[in-house]
Amino acid sequence: MANSKGSSQLASSQIEPKVTDDNAVVFRGDGEPKTIRRIISQLEALEDTEAVALDVFGLGGIVEKLEKRFASILGKESAVFMPTGTLANHLALRQLCGSKPRAIVQEQSHQYHDTGDCAVQLSGITLVPLAHQRAYFTREELQQTFDAAVIDRVERPVGAVMVETPVRRRHGLIVPYDVMASITDLCRTRGIPVHLDAARLYMMSSVTGISPQRYAALFDTVYVSLYKYFGAPFGGILAGPNALLKNMYHTRRMFGSGLASAGVAAALAYNGMNGFEERFGAAMSKAMDLFGLINQCDGIRVDMPPEASNIFPLRLDAKVDIPRFLMALRRRSVFLFPDEINAKNYYLTINVTLLRQPNEVIAIAFKDALYEATDRAGAVRQEMV
Repeated sequence: MANSKGSSQLASSQIEPKVTDDNAVVFRGDGEPKTIRRIISQLEALEDTEAVALDVFGLGGIVEKLEKRFASILGKESAVFMPTGTLANHLALRQLCGSKPRAIVQEQSHQYHDTGDCAVQLSGITLVPLAHQRAYFTREELQQTFDAAVIDRVERPVGAVMVETPVRRRHGLIVPYDVMASITDLCRTRGIPVHLDAARLYMMSSVTGISPQRYAALFDTVYVSLYKYFGAPFGGILAGPNALLKNMYHTRRMFGSGLASAGVAAALAYNGMNGFEERFGAAMSKAMDLFGLINQCDGIRVDMPPEASNIFPLRLDAKVDIPRFLMALRRRSVFLFPDEINAKNYYLTINVTLLRQPNEVIAIAFKDALYEATDRAGAVRQEMV
């Protein structure tokens, strides 16, 4: 009896769709869902196709190869591997501020909210937040802050300015290029260096059509994530001028991050970069067409804010039974999740998993899920043009 029950459970688990299935469309995250098995298979494939020279505590080998590739693409003199984005942004501010330990950031940035106050705790850098509950500050706001720092009774000069884009706490809103250009121009006139937290730079470039190098050219230093969509299990790149970064590996080690196996992440990211912009661009183009099909259904609406990156608000009619709706989508290998900040909200986050199924199939999945999850089935189950 026990064996029969176990066999039944195994059979059920084998047919239950998972976010890691090869045909799963997952409206969450910037890249494909990771599994240990997938990471291992990718590493094995790399071993079979090319010799991957490993690093020695983050020096040489595939790590150096990756650093040089990023430096070239971003138009910077140097690039340094970092195990986390938190460390990359922290060390950038630490280096740029120098003897003026005061940095301006967006109030909604990861640096201000999600790093455990590492800048002040570990490097004595005071963060000055601007643009409360907004995606970005303006040149005028920055000018006012600069002026106030000089005329106060005790002068508090700003050592660096940091810009995060897309802004994840504002659901991936992109800081407009002309706003960033205006901000960095003001900083140059004041002799204040600027850092770009662009973890999702390549994704943003696919959306806006502005190259990573053109974005990076506005800033002294720039951080790019390796794990959000390039397939690495961890890691990031900090790029900038030689004068700032040539000995950064010493500081990296001082903060406990001279990893012995950084080459594993570097190799996966180096391979994952190939063709990413094209694939992500195709996914975004496909998403725009899909949204048009979904918006023909009653009871559901996808909004498309003008400054959105790859995250789009989804509005469901109050009469839709949301748990039933989500389960109905899941049975069709389409996965939708509540927002991490407010579980009452839902967003369609676009990534390359959207390329796994035709738009017509995905749209029918939404239509049928709505039919199953609403008491207005007759109004919802309509033919879509």
